[in-house]
Amino acid sequence: MSQELKEEFLDIYKTNITREGADKLLEYLLSNQSDFFTAPASTKFHGAYEGGLLEHSLNVYHCLKDYLSRERAKSVYNMNYSEETIAVTALLHDICKVNFYKVGTKNVKNENGKWEPVPYYYVDDQLPYGHGEKSVYIITGFMRLSREEAFAIRYHMGFSANDPPNQVGSAFEMFPLAFALSTADMEATYFLEGKEG
Repeated sequence: MSQELKEEFLDIYKTNITREGADKLLEYLLSNQSDFFTAPASTKFHGAYEGGLLEHSLNVYHCLKDYLSRERAKSVYNMNYSEETIAVTALLHDICKVNFYKVGTKNVKNENGKWEPVPYYYVDDQLPYGHGEKSVYIITGFMRLSREEAFAIRYHMGFSANDPPNQVGSAFEMFPLAFALSTADMEATYFLEGKEG
């Protein structure tokens, strides 16, 4: 984990997220009960390395800020959100991945054709409550979310999740922040991140 990325996250969080319970949630993320700052973002796709979740959360934050700064987003789509809402949804959208991945070993042939154990990440889901909905559940255990924040986090996977397309489309129409967060998440995943740090 990069200390620089951790400090950036803490600065953005403390500056922008000030609602009741935010301090307790941050305390949890920093505690030994959470691996947020060292966890990968996936097992083998984007951010599949130590600190990948932290890096991804920050990338999504910057992509969302950039998306929402467009004049069209503000004037035509009426996407005018507070700095707190932007920080909450982007930084915490994947909090469901805290304590979700474990490190194991598997045998892989090396360049000489010999089998050797190598580390890999696997899923160990101790709270099987979905993806976006699990993040909403965890966050609301500490602080309140607005309805739009909750829907944005819940549907940040967009059409790539297992939700019925008409349900995702309805959520995007009703809560434009959900579309914006999903777009930022995909931009970070496919354009900024890779399989290795």
